[in-house]
Amino acid sequence: MFGHIDPHTLLPFAIDWSSLTSSLFLVNVGVLAGIYALLALGLQLNVGFTGISNFGQAGFMAIGGYTMAILTVDTGISFWLSLPLSMLAAMAFGLLVGLPSLRLRADYFAIATLASAEVVRIIAQNAQGLTGGNQGFFCSDDFSKCFDDTWNSASNTIVGWLQDLGWSDPEALMPLLLVVVLAMLIVTVALRLTQNSPWGRVLRAVREDEDAARALGKNALAYKLQSLAIAAGIAAIGGWFLALDLATVHPTDYEPLVTFFAYSVLILGGLANYWGVIAGSIVLWALLEGTRVIKLFSDDSDTAALRFAIVGLTLILLMAFRPQGMFGKKEEMVLGE
Repeated sequence: MFGHIDPHTLLPFAIDWSSLTSSLFLVNVGVLAGIYALLALGLQLNVGFTGISNFGQAGFMAIGGYTMAILTVDTGISFWLSLPLSMLAAMAFGLLVGLPSLRLRADYFAIATLASAEVVRIIAQNAQGLTGGNQGFFCSDDFSKCFDDTWNSASNTIVGWLQDLGWSDPEALMPLLLVVVLAMLIVTVALRLTQNSPWGRVLRAVREDEDAARALGKNALAYKLQSLAIAAGIAAIGGWFLALDLATVHPTDYEPLVTFFAYSVLILGGLANYWGVIAGSIVLWALLEGTRVIKLFSDDSDTAALRFAIVGLTLILLMAFRPQGMFGKKEEMVLGE
């Protein structure tokens, strides 16, 4: 009586392992991991070394992406000049958010930064004339100029260099991966070096005992503002790269989930360890993208739920058996309490 049953229906899910080793998969994971590592590096500076809970990284990221697109398309400013300008815009917004809210208690500050990120996203969603509203900025044949035209030209040049080196058919996103990884490493090394400077040591002092830092004549608010502004600038770089990856700038790309993913990277990598952030981002996106190959019958919603369940289970197990993260230290988890 079992002769007409499809054997595939007896399996809870099927997995296509071959796609996990393809160069397209590896490049896509690398680009996303690099972008979210940049976001989490800013959070590491805030949470791991300054002791402030910033939940507004998605908003700073949105400002970076939208500022780049608006300046490039609407005002004709150089694409390359748009990067530092978008960073400055995000840093200015970070100072605007931080000045009134950093005086609040830690949990209220977290709510304030989350709300500010949502304000940015909702404004972008409704400012039709400036941001494109719900359609966002996107590129098509109908546009005589788009924000990524200059990047596409540079990308083709990099592809030509790779081919000259003997790589016959590099992936289209390979140039972006190389630039993202380079930016990530530069930011990581810069943060690591500044952390060992007197400025970095004051940040640690503010995190460990803010009252003691004030007693020594340090302006704790000023140092917190600086930390928040730097994290906002780094997030803007991530927004810049995300826009190039997606070839669009859309409000749904900057929902609170983006910040929560960055915090997941932070948890995986461990507090107060910049290199751990990179490892955590690779693990997170290898899981998120790798579980796409799981086919749960024919129901895509069940497949999506299973993917996030696997990632959630991984985080739960990590918190249960290694709460300090892969490269974190237990001592860092109790500092500032």
